[in-house]
Amino acid sequence: MTFEESFTPRIPVSTYRLQFNGHFTFPDARGVISYLHHLGISDIYASPYFKAKEGSLHGYDIVAHNMINPEIGTEEEYNEMIRELRKYGMGQILDIVPNHMCITSNENSWWMDVLENGPSSVYADFFDIDWEPVKIELKNKVLIPILNDQYGNVLERQELQLAFENGDFFLSYFQHKFPIRPKTYRDILQHGIDRLKNHLSPEDPNLNELLSIITALNHLPPYTEKDQEKIAERYREKEIIKKRLWNLYREIQEIQAFINETVKMFNGVKEKSESFDPLDHLLNQQIYRLSKWSVATEEINYRRFFDINDLAAIRMENPFVFKETHTLIFKLIRNGAVTGLRIDHPDGLYNPSEYFRRLQRNCFLHKRLNLTGTLAETPDGETALLRQYQELLSKDSQMKAFYIVGEKIFIKGEKMPEDWPIFGTTGYVFLNSLNGIFVETTNAKIFDDIYGRFIRSKVVFQKVVYEKKKLIMEVIMSSEVNTLGHYLNRLSEKNRLTRDFTLNSLTNAIKEVIAFFPVYRTYIKPSEVTERDRRYIEIAVSKAKRNNPAMSESVFDFLKDVLLLKYPENFKDADQKEWLDFVMKFQQVTGPVTAKGLEDTTFYIYNRLVSLNEVGGSPERFGVLMETFHGQNIERCKFWPHTLIATTTHDSKRSEDVRARINVLSEIPDEWRSCLTRWRRLNKKNAVVAEGQTIPDPNEEYLLYQTLVGAWPIEPMTISGYEIFKKRIKDYLVKALREAKVNTSWINPNANYENIVISFIEAILNNTRRNKFLKDFQIFQKKIAHCGIYNSLSQTLLKITSPGIPDFYQGTELWDFSLVDPDNRRPVDYNVRIKMLEELKKNEQEVAPSALARELTINKDTGKIKLYLVYKALNYRKINREIFERGEYTPLEVMGEKAIHVCSFARKLDNSTVLVVVPRFFTRLAQQPDSMPLGNEVWKDSFIILPDEGIGKKYRNIFTGEVVVSSHHKGSTILYLSEIYAHFPVALLERIA
Repeated sequence: MTFEESFTPRIPVSTYRLQFNGHFTFPDARGVISYLHHLGISDIYASPYFKAKEGSLHGYDIVAHNMINPEIGTEEEYNEMIRELRKYGMGQILDIVPNHMCITSNENSWWMDVLENGPSSVYADFFDIDWEPVKIELKNKVLIPILNDQYGNVLERQELQLAFENGDFFLSYFQHKFPIRPKTYRDILQHGIDRLKNHLSPEDPNLNELLSIITALNHLPPYTEKDQEKIAERYREKEIIKKRLWNLYREIQEIQAFINETVKMFNGVKEKSESFDPLDHLLNQQIYRLSKWSVATEEINYRRFFDINDLAAIRMENPFVFKETHTLIFKLIRNGAVTGLRIDHPDGLYNPSEYFRRLQRNCFLHKRLNLTGTLAETPDGETALLRQYQELLSKDSQMKAFYIVGEKIFIKGEKMPEDWPIFGTTGYVFLNSLNGIFVETTNAKIFDDIYGRFIRSKVVFQKVVYEKKKLIMEVIMSSEVNTLGHYLNRLSEKNRLTRDFTLNSLTNAIKEVIAFFPVYRTYIKPSEVTERDRRYIEIAVSKAKRNNPAMSESVFDFLKDVLLLKYPENFKDADQKEWLDFVMKFQQVTGPVTAKGLEDTTFYIYNRLVSLNEVGGSPERFGVLMETFHGQNIERCKFWPHTLIATTTHDSKRSEDVRARINVLSEIPDEWRSCLTRWRRLNKKNAVVAEGQTIPDPNEEYLLYQTLVGAWPIEPMTISGYEIFKKRIKDYLVKALREAKVNTSWINPNANYENIVISFIEAILNNTRRNKFLKDFQIFQKKIAHCGIYNSLSQTLLKITSPGIPDFYQGTELWDFSLVDPDNRRPVDYNVRIKMLEELKKNEQEVAPSALARELTINKDTGKIKLYLVYKALNYRKINREIFERGEYTPLEVMGEKAIHVCSFARKLDNSTVLVVVPRFFTRLAQQPDSMPLGNEVWKDSFIILPDEGIGKKYRNIFTGEVVVSSHHKGSTILYLSEIYAHFPVALLERIA
């Protein structure tokens, strides 16, 4: 590595997401790297593969940040994968998780240490725990909401079991283990000690050793100790005590029998309530308080990842936590194994911009170490490298030494914070913009009417968002919001002008402002409130005021002043710090509330056209204007040319091919209305009326029909294949119903309701001749699928050629009709893909390109046409990367009868020009399942206008090899669409003369 390379990031040409888990391992990945290289991929984009909870399918439930997950492979297998990447000159972007850790696994040694040692644990500051919460019973304790029933019931069913092993007492609850606080070992050992004394003589050395151990336990420093020397003493002595106790247990039969008998006594006797008193007393003295899982919504006192009790937030703002959690990451960067990072959920961080700055700085240091050796071998080591970094940064404040993207969700019109030293995001803005141009925007009002009439109600999107964000705060995240309320109440008490605000009014004000918050979060930092953040806060407070005329405006004004850091005069530094800390905590809450209220609730309720219900999307906007799409591409080309752009991700609500189909509905509202009317009538007999309610309700039935249209397999199904598909639909609908939280939910599942819906699905998909619905549906779906294929091809080419780095989710190079996770994490059959690509490369040698292109179009259902498009376009981009990374982006005007059906632009750099021309709205171009949107009969006299290119210029279509020549038409230089689309439904044209 040269000096320049040490601060020049590797920019991918394209990325391919791989989902690592026990079913797809490092050897499996190594086996597909050659295929991905030939496909045109430059970098794999790896899901988290550090040690996670046993059986994890996604890797986000990490239990050890500095260990490779053994379920995914060994260190040698990992190194073999890296060597294979290097063989093909490929890089690796790694998805990392700086926000949280899984705490329900016994393998999380940091969390286990906290549960054993409390506030005095060396890891106590790693986790975002409130040791002095509102509920006084939880002072210096951690609530663990893990039980499946009320604590007392669980205790007396003997599901909580005391055990002794290797010198440690611990509590087991099924597969979970909880450490017993060492000082309370004395309560166990003293219980029935008289029995042992009666059995052994007072001079017995083993008895005296046990009594000495009990005395030593009495002298352990308390778990609330803050003095570092006392903490060290406690750690040292407790481990010595455990060794002494274990030696006694192993070597002395009487002591072993005594401890075993005592443990059995503590575990009680069924149906004898008083027998559980000793264990109950012991558990009340522990650092944790076990409770039923649902208690978390109101009383939990550690910050969670969203509302997931299993995932506890870590305090990445603490430099020591940052260092300890990034040790392995930086080692992999130093070794060149990892060449880029994807940061999961930066909005959950206390100070995202500071995290990114620290991350870039350390990535630079460790890349330089690859050149200079260890820090110790460099004069002044780290200081010298940091000085070098600051000098480079002073010359170019926008310098970024390492390729980093963040998983950031934007609301309409929101911009990336300017002080984030990253290359962009994971592509949701592009995904929604691209998807939107395949929706017929002029039919918005018609679809409002269709949807409203079918569900017999009018759904106002923004009203639903407001209501569901309130629901999240009142039911799922009430603990976090109530904590903020108490925090704000303490702040109000510091000033005589605000001390009369009640706790209730302050908490309600927080809820209302968050419910109206127009973005996921603000990014206020000490003494810095940007105009962007000020505007969002003022909008939220203004709307909250208008919506609550009965509440005093002064309460909202106080909250606004706090959020904008408008400190009262003569406020002390300590008081200002408290205000700032409230703001930082407030910002960490708004994001999860918005995500849960919007993406995970509203998106399952507002079902007008569900292809628009995508992460980062705005379903109330019925599609995107072509001018908007081009404008966003131009902006990205100028400001974020290396951001990821995606069409499907592991978090997508639906795959790109599912959305491509559902979008077709927007073109044919009248036919869609007729189908819905028939299908409701045909399936009415399968619905159930219970307590005056039809099950499924109309909104759920409406969602189901769209889901079937989008997800129906393209290939003929075997009997077993059909059963698998039906199960996928059933599983999806149950999840969708629970996410909607209308008739059932995750917190309070309505099993009877869900079973009726499952029975409804089974009935309407019953594959018999008498099922008139299924016959009618399949005729309609075939037409939708036909047009959806062309939609998918168009959006795929636009992704590959638009400004940004095209990202592919595993398996989507062929047709993929997956729904939301876990459906989209099903295994990918790479053998099929590898064989298909080999066949394509062979076909290229044997068949003329135009003939191959037409044959692929005729047999489009196999998916080989999509693979061919990806293979040709990605490899062309790889060879000509400069024009796509640095080239100008110019929208091209389309004229003629079919003008509305085309999206076209030019990429230009120096004397090179590439034209991208893709069609859309295929129901009017290829109306029958056997027709193709090709040739003069379809495109007639429509054309694209070429700026500053001149007449007689030749352009070669990389998919067909055909050459089209520009001509003159009424003062313009043009290319006819009938010539461009002679044999293939999309075009990537390079100027050759």
